Amino acid sequence: MADEERSRRGLNPNAQAFVPNPEARPFIPGQPYIFAAPQPAFSHPPPATAQPFPMYQQYVHMAPSAVAAAWDDDVEEDESVEQNEALRGLSQGDVEHAAIKEEAKIMDLKSSEVAAMNVTAKGVGGEKFKNTASKLEAEEEERVAVATLPAKFKQAAVIDDSSRKEHVNMVFIGHVDAGKSTIGGHLMYLTGMVDKRTLEKYEREAKDKGRESWLFALFIDCCEYSSGISAFELFSKILSFLRYLSWALDTNDEEREKGKTVECGRAFFETEKKHFTILDAPGHKSFVPNMISGATQADLAVLVISARKGEFETGFDRGGQTREHAMLVKTAGVKYLVVLVNKMDDPTVCWDQGRYKEIQSKLTPYLRKCGFSPKTDITYIPVSGLTGAFLKERPGAEFGSWYTGPCFIEYIDTMLPSISRDYEGPVRVIIADKYSDMGTIIIGKVQSGIVVKGQTLTVMPNRSSVQVIQLWSDDVETDKIVSGDNVKLKLKGIEDADILPGFVLCSPDALCHVGRVFDAEVVILDHKSIIASGYSCVLHIQSATEEVVVRTVICTIDKKTGNKVRARFVKQDEKCIMRLESSETFCLEAFKDFPQMGRFTLRDEGKTIAIGKVLKVVE
Repeated sequence: MADEERSRRGLNPNAQAFVPNPEARPFIPGQPYIFAAPQPAFSHPPPATAQPFPMYQQYVHMAPSAVAAAWDDDVEEDESVEQNEALRGLSQGDVEHAAIKEEAKIMDLKSSEVAAMNVTAKGVGGEKFKNTASKLEAEEEERVAVATLPAKFKQAAVIDDSSRKEHVNMVFIGHVDAGKSTIGGHLMYLTGMVDKRTLEKYEREAKDKGRESWLFALFIDCCEYSSGISAFELFSKILSFLRYLSWALDTNDEEREKGKTVECGRAFFETEKKHFTILDAPGHKSFVPNMISGATQADLAVLVISARKGEFETGFDRGGQTREHAMLVKTAGVKYLVVLVNKMDDPTVCWDQGRYKEIQSKLTPYLRKCGFSPKTDITYIPVSGLTGAFLKERPGAEFGSWYTGPCFIEYIDTMLPSISRDYEGPVRVIIADKYSDMGTIIIGKVQSGIVVKGQTLTVMPNRSSVQVIQLWSDDVETDKIVSGDNVKLKLKGIEDADILPGFVLCSPDALCHVGRVFDAEVVILDHKSIIASGYSCVLHIQSATEEVVVRTVICTIDKKTGNKVRARFVKQDEKCIMRLESSETFCLEAFKDFPQMGRFTLRDEGKTIAIGKVLKVVE
């Protein structure tokens, strides 16, 4: 019954059981097929009808294109059949030897073709032809590599060390709604760092969040002074992006939902001579600690003032953030300050020179008190973040013709003094943030030294040894970063949970100081009651935030004579030397040795009460 069933299904009932060939070569995917040795002949069917190469005949009966794909374009179908006939009756060793010789013949043929191409190249144009081909190939590779980057990074991707521009870190500060994010976004647009695709993305997101209503206020403001110019004509070039300029610099959903900056946004743009990183600090008083973190990374501060009636007064009077921000950036070590008097196109101002002079006269005395020199450190420029007037180009003669100074981009590109950098000092990378993404990533600024890919550094204060395996400067991957760069680094040898803002990457042979107790020179700015031993507050030093207690007030210092008098307490507007103690160990340096890690701010109850500098690390 079993044989009848096999016959009914078209099977051979006399077939022998399958016997594996122990001498068969193992199958390796991706390698040329090596002919197998002939299998022993079966009694049924007779040996004369047996097919020793069934798999090879399967290739032979394929279409010519399939044969070429399965083997090689240079092997013709009829040649394969002839080879098959020639191999019949050979032993397994002879078959393998013949296959190897055939493989070598094909490789020799390809090498001959390449050599012939080289000979042809020499005949046509010699070395010039080959050099041109190599150059075109290199240019094509570079074009493809750059094309894969986001549009705003393409320009920076092709800058090498030989053409490296001076890097300036610029922080925008000022009262909430003064226009910091809008001006920063407008600068990115004017310098080509925001492309159309990105703007369309922000437009969709803004509409989803219900923020497109901002356009109507801008539209009405424009109509107030357009004087015969169609509002649609006036906005024909900027309507596509104006609503979303500040949207471009706000970094997360919370900021875009509320329409105000919370964290310190980051972007960059290029001018003819310099490379700028924008640090857009939050203006709301609840987020001053985030603003301090941005200020510690800056070389240049841009104080944005709203010229609109009532808004300047609100921001400058006590309780506004204009005063506090100006003091904080000076404490952070920023030397140069540009004051952009914004919203000069507002209907309540209409480019009135008197309003500009009024703001200048009220602001200058306070900035001088903060430590800025009006003659060398401060520059005033009237602007409009809405239209871009005096950011890059001058507006028409009817708008601000009385201002004869430089535009903002012109000033920072050609007139801003160069920032001194310490390239030869020990490595100091102050960590501002960290996260995990296929490894530990830290964000910070290189305050001194040079870091290269593969370098071994030490994380302080926990003294962990790490290796730098990737580096980015303004989100462009590089092999080297230098003093002044705002960077991201991927580290090997440490988890992100073991890193906090304020930690410092150091050269293993030149570690920074760490401690809990230190002596400092402190100036009390705003505190109603006295400060004595036992008083506690919050210390902000570089990117670190620590709770500290006044262990003792050592003495007060006369501001005029410099005489020191022993004291048990200190009050507002006085300068003193006190000993402070932190609950945790953190990184710091004496101001005279390393100013960037020796300046600090003391805050209490949501306001800045004092500024100071480290004199000595005690323990």
